Amino acid sequence: MFELSVKGHFSAAHRLMEYDGSCATLHGHNWDVEVYLRGEELDASGLLVDFKDVKAAVNSVLDEIDHVDLNATEAFGDLSPSSENIARFLYRRLSGDINDARCVVHRVAVFETPTSRAVYWE
Repeated sequence: MFELSVKGHFSAAHRLMEYDGSCATLHGHNWDVEVYLRGEELDASGLLVDFKDVKAAVNSVLDEIDHVDLNATEAFGDLSPSSENIARFLYRRLSGDINDARCVVHRVAVFETPTSRAVYWE
């Protein structure tokens, strides 16, 4: 089994819904994201998947949520845009864009701060 990962970054505002604390008010973060892919077969050039293709897919989705109020996006609607929910959103969107017969998104980690992260996988 092979596993590779790519990192991305986005900045956005959010507020946690039904939360009792300061994070219930609008505030922002500079999130780091790490997307992990797995597969067993390499192609003829020895790659599981081309990093540039994965980075393009990750950046395309991150561009949709970069520099926005996450609470106002269609992606989150009535869902609180916590790091956990952001990780799940990214996992599902990227799985649809990247997964193929040789390679699948295994998990997505979202770092709200350098020391706090949420990870989602199915």
